[in-house]
Amino acid sequence: MDLVEKDLKYIWHPCSQMKDYEELKPIIIDRGEGVYLYDKDGKTFLDIVSSWWCNLLGHCNPTINAALIDQIGRLEHVIFANFSHEPAITLCEQLMEIIPTGLSKFNFSDNGSAAVECALKMSFQYQYQTGHKEKTKFMCLTEGYHGETLGALAVGSMDLYAKMYQPMLMDTNQIEAPDCYRCPFQKNRDSCNCECFVYAEKAFADHGDETCAMIVEPLVQGSAGMRIYPPLYLKKLRALCDRYGVLLIADEIATGFGRTGKMFAFDHASISPDIMCISKGLTGGYLPMAITITTDKIFDAFYAEYSEGKAFMHSHTYSGNPLGCSAALAVQKVLREERILEKAAVRAEHLTKRLNETLLDHPNVGEIRHIGLIHAIELVTDKQAKTAFDAELRIGYQIYKKALEKGLILRPLGNVLYFNPPLTITETELDEAVGLCAEAIAEILGS
Repeated sequence: MDLVEKDLKYIWHPCSQMKDYEELKPIIIDRGEGVYLYDKDGKTFLDIVSSWWCNLLGHCNPTINAALIDQIGRLEHVIFANFSHEPAITLCEQLMEIIPTGLSKFNFSDNGSAAVECALKMSFQYQYQTGHKEKTKFMCLTEGYHGETLGALAVGSMDLYAKMYQPMLMDTNQIEAPDCYRCPFQKNRDSCNCECFVYAEKAFADHGDETCAMIVEPLVQGSAGMRIYPPLYLKKLRALCDRYGVLLIADEIATGFGRTGKMFAFDHASISPDIMCISKGLTGGYLPMAITITTDKIFDAFYAEYSEGKAFMHSHTYSGNPLGCSAALAVQKVLREERILEKAAVRAEHLTKRLNETLLDHPNVGEIRHIGLIHAIELVTDKQAKTAFDAELRIGYQIYKKALEKGLILRPLGNVLYFNPPLTITETELDEAVGLCAEAIAEILGS
């Protein structure tokens, strides 16, 4: 058997209907460099989606490579209960310089879903131990996505991921999320007063007293199709949470480390959450690591004599893994020394211009929305009515397959195509990606 045959014999790929692999065989990648991946046959693929949004600084970044080579000769892992190591301590020290004001305590885990689970348990126990045993529920936005474990699924609300498992999930209260492309108030995201916030106000009026925490993907609902909403919504949400004594959890797993043009999405609103979850770009996509960051106030509610039973009895085998911490430190070094965010801002303007010039007038492109280097192309059957394609047509998937033939990884979110490239991508590489995307769209939908 060749590698493809062996793959299909043994491997159950994530987020896939494996029957699709009968037609579209797995692509065996041999190596990566910058924004490009190379398969075993030598074909080149431009990774415009950052390999599920985590490859922050390009494949095989030399600075991160060197940091890992150095660390692996020192220490690969150590139990993180009662033990520590310099990379973890230094990483926390450096993150303190860039995270939203007030966050100060770091709880390590090994992936984004685990960071969310940690945040949910932490907020529940905090309310319990500060005299609010009635606060047992969670709030979230409709169309939200926070991970695949049961707690994370419960505070997500996309049927694609969660509907099957509803009998296993805790009951949560959902708030109608902002949908700025199809705004029910006929407003524009760049000039509105977040009239849709009335849904949040009603939900808090009905359920705020029983709610321990509200979790949100700040400014970008990624899996919902890169739905982008204004910073004002976060400001209003912060005030509402304060009014009802509800903790605000920021799921910055996909939006952190410059993806939205600022270091964290909450920075656009100049406010701070009570708990923040980070992962993906934290290690540049090299190693699975996540951190749940919270405040001294929340930490202090767990600080007591052991006999009081207030300790946070939550752990992960790979908490604080030295290799992951070293990769994360290298990411911080590159972000600082190479002025990555400043350069990415220039590239983001270039990408917006090129996509608008190339695709905005296409009869099936309803909107091209963007924040930072994240750009989303919403495909519709009617631009005026904003009518979506029938999901059964799998239009995004058809374009994805055509783009793969051309050497562009353009994995869709339903009828939404998106660019979310490494922050180190060049204008020439962006032009290449736009051209290949336009070609793929034209071959499926016409020019």
